[in-house]
Amino acid sequence: MARQLAFDFEGPVVQAEVPERRVPQEDARRMRGALGYRAGISAEMRVAQDYERRGYAVARRRWRGRGGEIDLILRDGAGLVFVEVKKSRSFDRALERLSSRQVSRLMVAAEEFAGGEPMGSLTEMRFDVALMDAQGMIRVIENAFGP
Repeated sequence: MARQLAFDFEGPVVQAEVPERRVPQEDARRMRGALGYRAGISAEMRVAQDYERRGYAVARRRWRGRGGEIDLILRDGAGLVFVEVKKSRSFDRALERLSSRQVSRLMVAAEEFAGGEPMGSLTEMRFDVALMDAQGMIRVIENAFGP
């Protein structure tokens, strides 16, 4: 049994042009920002785990005071360790992303946090910088802003 097919020969079928889907610049910027935010949170979690493995207790994560934000605050006995976490493709590039303005804000925020401690601003304090590269390796610079 043969089947009969019907065709319309009125003219060639022209497909409607589908506009190319482009992500507006502001959406792309927002997506990069969200990705960077998540990468930063992940790096901070990994660094916190590294400090905990070495015997430090995490007192606060992403503590925000009037002076600024501190990524990690750790307890070292009666003392405090304030940690700024930087993630980038390489350790050098991560370190380059730490500005003197950020360091100043970190110190002001740390002084504010220490004000709530029993010994206040006499609390022993240390400032570390934790760097993470693209492979997830961590390098800690202890007492990065000290003498």
